Amino acid sequence: MTKRKRYSAEFKAKVALEAIREELTTAELAKKYGVHPTMISGWKRTAIENMASAFGGAASAEPAISEKDVEKPHAKIG
Repeated sequence: MTKRKRYSAEFKAKVALEAIREELTTAELAKKYGVHPTMISGWKRTAIENMASAFGGAASAEPAISEKDVEKPHAKIG
């Protein structure tokens, strides 16, 4: 039985970026890197979907709330 080959995030990003640039076709990229074209299409789709989060910064993260901050309003409420 053969083991599944795992690719690093850097490799996936590199191939996805080349696919987004569209300098080569997906088939040509698949031959160049020895990866199935379907995988390249998936990596490309994932990269495009997650691209906005790269520019979100700390604004997209939820602020950390301590227990003391929660206790104060609860004490006022009753």
